[in-house]
Amino acid sequence: MAEKHTEGFYDSPEGVDVRGRYDGEFAEILTREALLFVAGLQREFREQIRHAMERRREAQRRYDAGGLPGFDPATRFIRESDWVCAPIPPAIANRMVEITGPVDRKMVINALNSGAKVFMADFEDALSPSWENLMRGQVNLRDAINGTISFDDGERKKIYRLNEKTAKLFVRPRGWHLPEAHVLVDGEPATGCLVDFGLFFFHNHAAYRAAHGEGHGPFFYLPKIEHSREARIWNSVFDRAERSAGIPSGSIRSTVLIETLPAAFQMDEILYELRSHSAGLNCGRWDYIFSYVKTLRSHPDRLLPDRVAVGMTQHFMRSYSDLLVRTCHRRGVHAMGGMAAQIPIRGDPAANEEALEAVRRDKLREVRAGHDGTWAAHPGLIPSIAEVFAAGLAGRENFIEAVARDDAAGIGEDDLLQRPTGRRTMEGMRLNTRVGIQYLAAWLAGTGSVPLYNLMEDAATAEISRVQNWQWLRYVAVLDGEGVKVAVTPELFARVAEEEMGRIEREVGGEKFKRGRYREACDMFARQCTAPELGDFLTLDAYNLIVVHHPGSGSRL
Repeated sequence: MAEKHTEGFYDSPEGVDVRGRYDGEFAEILTREALLFVAGLQREFREQIRHAMERRREAQRRYDAGGLPGFDPATRFIRESDWVCAPIPPAIANRMVEITGPVDRKMVINALNSGAKVFMADFEDALSPSWENLMRGQVNLRDAINGTISFDDGERKKIYRLNEKTAKLFVRPRGWHLPEAHVLVDGEPATGCLVDFGLFFFHNHAAYRAAHGEGHGPFFYLPKIEHSREARIWNSVFDRAERSAGIPSGSIRSTVLIETLPAAFQMDEILYELRSHSAGLNCGRWDYIFSYVKTLRSHPDRLLPDRVAVGMTQHFMRSYSDLLVRTCHRRGVHAMGGMAAQIPIRGDPAANEEALEAVRRDKLREVRAGHDGTWAAHPGLIPSIAEVFAAGLAGRENFIEAVARDDAAGIGEDDLLQRPTGRRTMEGMRLNTRVGIQYLAAWLAGTGSVPLYNLMEDAATAEISRVQNWQWLRYVAVLDGEGVKVAVTPELFARVAEEEMGRIEREVGGEKFKRGRYREACDMFARQCTAPELGDFLTLDAYNLIVVHHPGSGSRL
């Protein structure tokens, strides 16, 4: 039952100020008790979070001074000793295809109905974190879990409802580094992931128990972790949530995305910290490429080739995947594969079949590597991926017992850090620029998952575009293409940006271009690519442009 509230004001407890627009449906999520729960998480863990973020900065200063990430000698005993995580709950034993996407209402219904085993509802890379998107997402997921969700598409004259059988729901909150500027606790912005996790858990943990049985859920994905100390904080958050709700310890399960270069050296340690709450690790390969550049930004010998050349056949990428499989299976949990970002190519059957064949080859590689499942960005990919994984699993639910990957035991620091090979081209820089500008324009307008050039782009792929341009500019990389070799200079980049803006205008159409935020996005993208120091995240710089405070929405005094 929804909490009573003063009309037009959220019923905020002492010390909590909600600055987002008031909405009656949002008030059903932002109840006094739910906000008390979120505030309790913020107050208990904010100093630990600050410490962890400072330790991130300290590590980056070491890398900037010439150091490299590596395995921690102090935790060798964890890597070398025999221990396993808690058994995987039966409800999520088979995760061979997972679909991911933002939390808008139609997407939630379609993803749950897609035929995938899991839908990862994303409050992070696939979502522009406006107040409206975040709170509508919480409403949508509550309704989905309770089976009451529907969507009336007046334009298509179609009503969307859930099928009888749906995917299991996982939720990805934002990373530790992102604030929630619309919710203040004791006068400072709350940590974004604690708001996302806290509101979702508070309202929905009982529905998970009803669906899956006592001790099984809710289920989460955890992004952007760089060190096991950050996993330890999450484990403590989970413990507190379970105690608060009076549910068995270990009910919450989480899969950690290994999508930062430092985390690749911490896989055992991360699983160890979360061992009662773990459902495995995932190869977040697009963010991993971004993190490789960001972490090694002061190493001029680490220039990446074109983004399209940095695939899983590169030695450092294959080593990371193989080590993840070995680590997870040794510890009794899932080793999830990476995202297939392709989307159906309408009107060109030959090109569409070629794209699907590329997906099949990629997923066959993952099956042969021992991954228990994988990600898809579009429902149209699910039948092809499921066919590949079903054949590989051969009746099993996963490979945890069947594929130990002991041959990966010899993977060392040099393997994970080996320099990528391939060409750097003008077309690569042009593609980076087109994608970065268009993604950022969509993000500023409220859309965080954007189809561009037959791929589904999110913040991770846009980050690769940004940091690769920055890296090439910083070290005056020499590019092939357009008949000559050319050095990347600010003057060249400025010309390319203007030329690509012209191409974007032609592609999207003049009127849509004028109505959009393309010029604003271009200016921001160019500033980030040419900045003397590489910014940590594209969206941190852009976030203040989508924050809209409504002071009157807070609690009435």
